[in-house]
Amino acid sequence: MLSSEVVKLLNEQINKEMYAANLYLAMSSWCYENSFDGAGAFLFAHASEESEHAKRLITYLNETDSKVELEAVKKPEQNFSSLLDVFEKTFAHEQGITKSINNLVEHMLAHKDYATFNFLQWYVSEQHEEEALFRGIVDKIKLMSDNGNGLYLADQYIKTLMAK
Repeated sequence: MLSSEVVKLLNEQINKEMYAANLYLAMSSWCYENSFDGAGAFLFAHASEESEHAKRLITYLNETDSKVELEAVKKPEQNFSSLLDVFEKTFAHEQGITKSINNLVEHMLAHKDYATFNFLQWYVSEQHEEEALFRGIVDKIKLMSDNGNGLYLADQYIKTLMAK
């Protein structure tokens, strides 16, 4: 049985993951509206991944006979100034999620909740991958600059990341 504090913390993380899903849907729509179809498709698919992250947490809480308490998800930002802005904000968001996961892991170790600590290891690995992915996208966009050809190439590059 999980402590009430752990249940509260995991429910908060569910909300953060659902916010990420909504944020990436908003970013995807902005990309489509601005003819960045590759980035739009990539972020649309990534929104589903974030939703899956929340579902994993919900499943864990259900498996431990703990109460899932879903909250209203805050409205995500919807206006962006550029493709670079979208991915810099995505990268910053992922860094915040990494910090949140690390805080959860630290809490579990401090309170000797080794089962939840073990469960969270998947998220630790996932966040490492997420940060590397989005840092790489930001770096590529910066390399290609803001000219039309460079942005087109950046969009095409991002599109290829869906298959990986």
